[in-house]
Amino acid sequence: MMNNIITKRSLADEVASKLQQQILLGKYKPNEKLPIEPELMKSFGVGRSSIREAIKILVNQGLLRVQQGLGTFVEGNGNSREPLNLRLKRADMEELDEVRQLLEMKIAEKAATNRTEEDIEKIGHWLKIRKANAVAGQLEACIEADIEFHTAIAEASKNEVLADLYKAVSVHVKNGFYAIYNDTSIFKDSQALHEQMLKCIINGDAKKAWHTAARIIGHVSQ
Repeated sequence: MMNNIITKRSLADEVASKLQQQILLGKYKPNEKLPIEPELMKSFGVGRSSIREAIKILVNQGLLRVQQGLGTFVEGNGNSREPLNLRLKRADMEELDEVRQLLEMKIAEKAATNRTEEDIEKIGHWLKIRKANAVAGQLEACIEADIEFHTAIAEASKNEVLADLYKAVSVHVKNGFYAIYNDTSIFKDSQALHEQMLKCIINGDAKKAWHTAARIIGHVSQ
């Protein structure tokens, strides 16, 4: 099954996409148990953590369910309900922006309350990379760093559902950025707001973090 081997960096997303395709094509039937982790690891050529993250993604999309002590089972094959990932692919940028707005404001608010020192370090790391690439005019690297910055905030919220939803949406937002931006001007212009966001999170100011996130999205003026 060499055609299953994954070589891209976003391993969990790639594995989730492959598994989703197999489920939708009927390789695994509703209520059928998936192979055990070692078999999936061998099939896709990835580690245990990538398999677990991919399964979590598909659980959140409603395609899989995990039964403690029994294994992972197919919840449905998508005939009665369109998986979230496919629905997001059909969404236009305006729809994605509205969803992103709601998610980013909430995760910023939660991150200001629940963040750890490790979270702050990670958020700051991606903020520095974002700035460096924005100044250097490296659009692709800047977009990647911007998404990683907000993803780190999502993880700092300590709400796994919010974080997973943000990660699902961010994949399509990133593709939208590639389509609409030709240079890094917008990222340079918004760098100060992103730095303010980090300060709010460091200071534990949930209310200000919420409003700063809203300003970043562009729906609330200064």
